[in-house]
Amino acid sequence: MTDWRKVDWRERARELGTAASAGGAPVTYGLIALCCAVFLVSPLSGFNPVYGSADSLLAAQAGYFERWGVIPSELVAGSVRATLTPLTALFVHGSWLHLLGNMLFLYVFGAMAEERMGRIEFSVFYVACGYFALVAYAVVHADSDQTLVGASGAISAVLGAFLYLFPRARVTSLFPFLFFLPLRFPAWIVLVFWFVLQWLAARSAGSGPGVAYLAHVAGFAAGFLYAWVRFRGGTRVKSPATATEGESQP
Repeated sequence: MTDWRKVDWRERARELGTAASAGGAPVTYGLIALCCAVFLVSPLSGFNPVYGSADSLLAAQAGYFERWGVIPSELVAGSVRATLTPLTALFVHGSWLHLLGNMLFLYVFGAMAEERMGRIEFSVFYVACGYFALVAYAVVHADSDQTLVGASGAISAVLGAFLYLFPRARVTSLFPFLFFLPLRFPAWIVLVFWFVLQWLAARSAGSGPGVAYLAHVAGFAAGFLYAWVRFRGGTRVKSPATATEGESQP
């Protein structure tokens, strides 16, 4: 058994970052590829001629959301089909912006989290937390018939786990109020700032069309708590030298 108290965490963090950048996170990259593939073949991308155009395309998009997305009122009612929709909704995105934003965050934070947890554990963690986040939103908005889709809840869980595991990792970020200058901050600053924004937005958001901020909050909390329970006792990587890949855009 490894004595975590004797581990050189600066070197361990460097190894994790190197492994992730060398393609050592197949689950993360596989999730990104799967989400992109699902979007491209769906009527939402506009690239698939099978769905036609104009009114027929809009009808196909509406039917696609209803079939694969979460409808809170149906999920809370407890039908068998509805209980499966949180699993399918994790891989459905409503627009190019929705898809690319989520995949950027998954690319930046997912690889190192996967390397730390391991492939199987990370896979189960991602799906379970994503499912929980969507169900949490549905329970709070039990009367809503608005369809909910996207991997945001699962990716928010990855951010929460990353905050616990790599609090001092340097993340390149673009903040609007700093004129979008690319600046590097410790992960705990970027992610806490992001979480506060989601929390404030969730308090004022309703159940209508728009961003499901509550799912973000639920996912983030679930991811952080899981990492705290699973890795507490000296397994956090506290080295300020750790660096993530890519850029985050809170």
